[in-house]
Amino acid sequence: MITYDYYRIFYYVAQYKSFTKAAAALGNNQPNITRCMNNLEAELDCKLFLRSNKGVLLTPEGHKLYEHVAIAFEQLALGEEAIIRNRDLENGLISIGASENALRLILLSELEHFCARYPHVRIRLLNYSAPQAVKALENNIIDFAIVSTPVLVHKHMHQEKLVSYDEILLGGTKYKQFAQQVHYLEDISEMPLIGLCEGSSTHTHYSRFFMEHDLPFEPDMEAAMTDQVLPMITHNLGIGFYPKSLALEAIEKELVFPIELTEPLPNRDVVVITNNHTPINSAARRFLEFLLENRK
Repeated sequence: MITYDYYRIFYYVAQYKSFTKAAAALGNNQPNITRCMNNLEAELDCKLFLRSNKGVLLTPEGHKLYEHVAIAFEQLALGEEAIIRNRDLENGLISIGASENALRLILLSELEHFCARYPHVRIRLLNYSAPQAVKALENNIIDFAIVSTPVLVHKHMHQEKLVSYDEILLGGTKYKQFAQQVHYLEDISEMPLIGLCEGSSTHTHYSRFFMEHDLPFEPDMEAAMTDQVLPMITHNLGIGFYPKSLALEAIEKELVFPIELTEPLPNRDVVVITNNHTPINSAARRFLEFLLENRK
């Protein structure tokens, strides 16, 4: 039986159309490549190459052989890729930049399911505001960003929606009576307002919303993190906007009370952002696929 190595060399010579270039690609020397191809032609009892000073061309018999050899090599390459991908899923590292809302609304539950399926993949989770996450992605600190909208991304970045969510206006026990009526947005602009710091996607979101109604968005108290907003509301420091699903327990316990507005609040999305200029490893790619498969 003809040695497999002859077919490997044949594949490279056919690809490069040159014994010399094939030798360089294989880390071999040209005389040895020529000898192997002469042996292959002798074994098959036919000419596979037309030789010239400019290189080599395949004969009709060479073309026929190449069609089969190329398929075999492509399948081998796919097999190697599958092995490497599986290896990465055994010991790969995924670096994720996430905003707080994104973390609590979707990412933690998805990580729980993913890690149960791929227990050896290591996760590096970095907490950022949306603009910080985009900057980290640009600097290749993370594989992808998972943040709340609105977020400004570069042209070479791509974003996909994972889930939509509602936010509501809340007040503590001090505002229980106030919460029994529907109010105009203008009414609450006179009340102590709690918001996130300027530069966060949440601050940008509500600045736009208030501006659409010709009102300034000027929180009396600013929190650095979403997690700080709810305790500030429960302690009657002011009223504030908060993700509805994250406030349900506090509402049921009557620690906070929803304040209905005449003007409907716009929905927000949690999105995943990738950098088209930077390839990601197999583990990160699999988790990205996992997120998109399960998006709501």
